[in-house]
Amino acid sequence: MELRLTPSRKAIIQKAMAISGQTAADIAYEGACHVLQQHEQMALRGANRDAFLDAVLDPPKPTKKLVDALRLHQEVFG
Repeated sequence: MELRLTPSRKAIIQKAMAISGQTAADIAYEGACHVLQQHEQMALRGANRDAFLDAVLDPPKPTKKLVDALRLHQEVFG
């Protein structure tokens, strides 16, 4: 993989390499992992967390529309 970097970005990566003892590839990999982790995790706080936990611990009963949709899906896709 090749990257075209501005001098300022290259300097930042080189400084990170010097401080950490890691290669540029290691730093790029860790950065990519961090980006993926942010997109794969969900952090809920306060009222949002409480509402989520309530729904998981005591889920609402399925509506007729949902039951009908599931029945139709089973008929079509088996």
